[in-house]
Amino acid sequence: MADSQDIDFSRAMTVGEVAKRSGVPVSTLHFYERKGLIQSYRSSGNQRRYPALVLRYIAIIKAAQRTGIALEDIGAMLSQFPPGTKLSAAQWRTISSRWRAQLDQRIVQLTRLRDELDQCIGCGCLSMKDCPLRNPGDVLGQQGSGARILERPADGGQSGTNT
Repeated sequence: MADSQDIDFSRAMTVGEVAKRSGVPVSTLHFYERKGLIQSYRSSGNQRRYPALVLRYIAIIKAAQRTGIALEDIGAMLSQFPPGTKLSAAQWRTISSRWRAQLDQRIVQLTRLRDELDQCIGCGCLSMKDCPLRNPGDVLGQQGSGARILERPADGGQSGTNT
C-alpha cells in the first residue's frame, strides 16, 4: 500500500464498511487482496483497514469483470501504477484504451454468436443441413477444431466458406 504517511487514517474503513459501500462480499475483498488487486494495512490493534480510494479500485475491478476481462488482466493493468495510487483521468484513459481492442473483439464475437446462433457454427460435424453450404469440404475443420465460423477474425474473413 502507499506509504502510511500518505494514507488519510481518518477516512480508513473496516472490511465490513468497504463491503457495504462497494456491494462486494467480505470474502471477495479478501480474495481481491490475495490476488494483489487491492491492499489494506493493519491498525495498531492489528485490524485490517482500507483507505477510501480502495472503493475506486473495486469499482474498476467490478466494471472490468462485467465486461469479461479476466482478473489476471485487471491485476496486470493496475500493477503498472504504484500501489495505492489515486488514479487520474489520464491513467484511467491508459487502462481503458488498452482494454478497448479486447472489448471490441468480444463485441464482434458476441454479435456474431447472437446473429448466427440458429445456424451452423462451423464445427466441422457436417451433420446439419446447412453445413455443406456454409463449410463445403469441411475446409474450416482443416483449420482446426472448434466453432471456426464464430471464431473467424473481426474483419469477417471466412477463407474457404460460402456465406
